[in-house]
Amino acid sequence: MQSNGQLLSTLTPHPALAGRTALVTGATSGIGEAIARVLAASGATVAVHGRDEERADAVVSAVTAAGGKAHAVTGDLAGGHDQVRGLAERATEVLGGRVDVLVNNAGLYPVSPTEAATDDDVDAMLAVNVRAPHVLVAALAPAMAERGDGAVVNIGSWMARTGVPFGAMYTATKAALEQMTRTWAAEYGPRGVRAVTVAPGATATPGNAGSADAVAAMTSGTPAGVPVRPVDVARAVRWVVSEEGAFLHGSIIDVDGGISATRGA
Repeated sequence: MQSNGQLLSTLTPHPALAGRTALVTGATSGIGEAIARVLAASGATVAVHGRDEERADAVVSAVTAAGGKAHAVTGDLAGGHDQVRGLAERATEVLGGRVDVLVNNAGLYPVSPTEAATDDDVDAMLAVNVRAPHVLVAALAPAMAERGDGAVVNIGSWMARTGVPFGAMYTATKAALEQMTRTWAAEYGPRGVRAVTVAPGATATPGNAGSADAVAAMTSGTPAGVPVRPVDVARAVRWVVSEEGAFLHGSIIDVDGGISATRGA
């Protein structure tokens, strides 16, 4: 099986999203970077969001070196509401006046025992994992609805619907994101805006590299037998936002190697 890095370095240009624009939050590494690069390889112009300008620029450089189009936009999603709205405005500007696809990927994931979660951890997870997607959808979806076309993809988690003995706040934020997906599907779907959750399983990313052995052990008994690769999630996002996903409204797409369906079997 090829590695995530190998697959990203050999992406084949595809016209599925030609002429479309996309904002991907938390796109400077891991799942977000893979989504940005796959969407760009599929013809979309992508706003690569991150907190660090240098890292965002590095992803943009990788996209453009492969023949794609991308722009860096920075901003702290844990900041105030106006800061997040400012990000939406900057993304709209660099993308030529419209955002066709919003991918709410950025997320904080301290998965400590409940008593070990600090007040700052709890507040930050609520701000980044729940509040920021809400503010961004409120800022961007109305214009999509006015045009009669658009897509919101929320990156969830297999743990949103499974009891695990840690990370209560993290799993709750992902469950909240799934419910917002269903609500946004009902709210904006009749006006042409699709809302879908793509829910990864245990994924090998730079952010959890220090727990690689635990992630490998967690997935060893799944049908796939190995951790999810970020590019696997990115491919699902591409399908969801393409014409092939036209009848996906409020869906939860599990890209988890079977962990949520077979855990405990």
